[in-house]
Amino acid sequence: MAKGPGMVYCLAFDADDTLWHNESLFAITQEQVSNLLRPYVDEATLGSQLLKTEKRNLRLFGYGVKGFTLSMIETAIEVSQGRVTAREIQTILDAGKGLLSHPIELLPHVRETLEELNGSYNLMMITKGDLYHQESRIAASGLGDLFSSIEVVSEKDPQTYRKILTRYHLEPDAFVMVGNSLRSDILPVVELGARAIYIPYEITWEHETADASQANPELWRQLASIRDVPRLLPEFLP
Repeated sequence: MAKGPGMVYCLAFDADDTLWHNESLFAITQEQVSNLLRPYVDEATLGSQLLKTEKRNLRLFGYGVKGFTLSMIETAIEVSQGRVTAREIQTILDAGKGLLSHPIELLPHVRETLEELNGSYNLMMITKGDLYHQESRIAASGLGDLFSSIEVVSEKDPQTYRKILTRYHLEPDAFVMVGNSLRSDILPVVELGARAIYIPYEITWEHETADASQANPELWRQLASIRDVPRLLPEFLP
């Protein structure tokens, strides 16, 4: 299926909200915390303040449940002007622990699609977040053996993708990134001259939204489901 002479294409997949549910679980947890803190603040104000806190803390805590939990606690202290109780903080901690231990639920058609692609393409997983938690989720997903390589990174930007391409001796023409985030999975890849496939998830964290109107339309496509990836590739690859 490769169109270049002897070329083996690398298909890299995001994990959270591309292979399994993630953001919907964060949304449920945030709603629980919002209900808990209702005596101090309304839901809209809490959501806005939490997003500001998360963005401010990214450089310290990185992405993932642990940073989210710490940011929820910090936000609770701020919006309550220090009146939040130890019991309420414990409830927030327990909600975070619940996220860490939540079972993995694969998105529809993920396993059969990866199995169909495996062998014809070199499959890679590129996910960001806490290393320990991501490794445990990958193991729990049962998908690890379908990937020739797995990268857990602290950020997804052009520099990170450039390092990955260099490490695996990949040219941009031979690389396709599949993911649900315009900011992390699509735009930085297209900037390098590689290709990307955007598959939106039902919920998008505001931090991951971006304007893709200026991105080269020849280098990325949007699909409704991962199941459509094998049918797209023959006409999408160079």
